[in-house]
Amino acid sequence: MTLDHLRLRVPLALAGWGAVAATALPGGSPLRWVPVVLFVCFGPGLALLLPQRGTLRPAARIEAVALAAPLSLSLAVTVSTALFLVRGFSATAFLVTLAALTTVAAALPGLPLPAATRGAVGGGGR
Repeated sequence: MTLDHLRLRVPLALAGWGAVAATALPGGSPLRWVPVVLFVCFGPGLALLLPQRGTLRPAARIEAVALAAPLSLSLAVTVSTALFLVRGFSATAFLVTLAALTTVAAALPGLPLPAATRGAVGGGGR
């Protein structure tokens, strides 16, 4: 694992735990809800998509950012539905589950992107 991958993976893994910590702030404070909304909307998706092998070219980077929000929101809906079904939903349980999933996803290789498989990943010898 290269240093560049760690620079991306560590902040993604810590973003969820920062959102969990932000819930300790006063209720209506933007310092509380902004990190939570940004994490829920982008964190899990970016953790699943961005840790790619090689350097991503612009097409693959745009694709990863475009797919991050729908993927994150889909995962958030799945987690919240599962928590409701087991009658264990709370904001804290929801965020802790998403943070744990994001931490695990950041440690794994990213999902292959279609743009990356069409040659949008830069090669070392070109």
